[in-house]
Amino acid sequence: MSLREHLERGEAAYGLAACLLRTAELVPLTRACGFDFLLVDTEHTPLTIGDAATLCVTAQAAGLPALVRVGGPEHPDLARVLDIGAQGVVVAHVDSAAQAARIVRLCRFAPAGGRSLPSPLARFGFRMPPAAEMARVVEAETLLVPMIESAAGVAEAEAIAATPGIDALLVGTNDLAADLGHFGAPEHPAVLAAFARIAAAARAHGKAFGVIGLPPALLESHAVALGATLVVVANDVNLLLDGGSAALRQVRGAWGGAAPA
Repeated sequence: MSLREHLERGEAAYGLAACLLRTAELVPLTRACGFDFLLVDTEHTPLTIGDAATLCVTAQAAGLPALVRVGGPEHPDLARVLDIGAQGVVVAHVDSAAQAARIVRLCRFAPAGGRSLPSPLARFGFRMPPAAEMARVVEAETLLVPMIESAAGVAEAEAIAATPGIDALLVGTNDLAADLGHFGAPEHPAVLAAFARIAAAARAHGKAFGVIGLPPALLESHAVALGATLVVVANDVNLLLDGGSAALRQVRGAWGGAAPA
């Protein structure tokens, strides 16, 4: 089942963001942890389009949905990440319905959009079916997710959600809090109110509501209570830091805080 179909059924999906690890081994690790999808972040990380292709094709072969995040609605790789194997594209810093419509135009095939016909796709083992069949299969899976991360985006949330071809709204927690004047304070009531408005807009137009960057203490108020079904739980860097730090504390504690001889 594609991630898009998963969300259309109203089922929650929990993902891991790849920010540093870039080899194929990350895919079985992600599955072994029990995550429902992998988000390959090319916005804030050293991961390249080639790294994204490796992870997406490996994930596809493993039956794990993979999305790729790009840096904005004007990014040159909007449709390219779909060509290299992503099931969907997450687009940062979408502030208007016009930008959402641009994403649809570039990332969906006709008649819904104007996506260019790609070269042979890994999705089909590089043996391309007729164009109409290819487009039908790909369109059924393709997930388009604008991120709302600003006061302007919140003001346009209803119009963005109403844009045909958009599947979900994803809140970028930290950038939204900063743009609302509450840098580093996503727990502020004004930030929660923005989350609630975005969630309501998504719900009103039959789109999924999602979150990324939420600390665990805010998951209940900013995600669960608002009906979030697309949740990026953590990233690889934080898992390594948290797990490594916890393991080291445990070992040091066994020796009373001193390293063994």
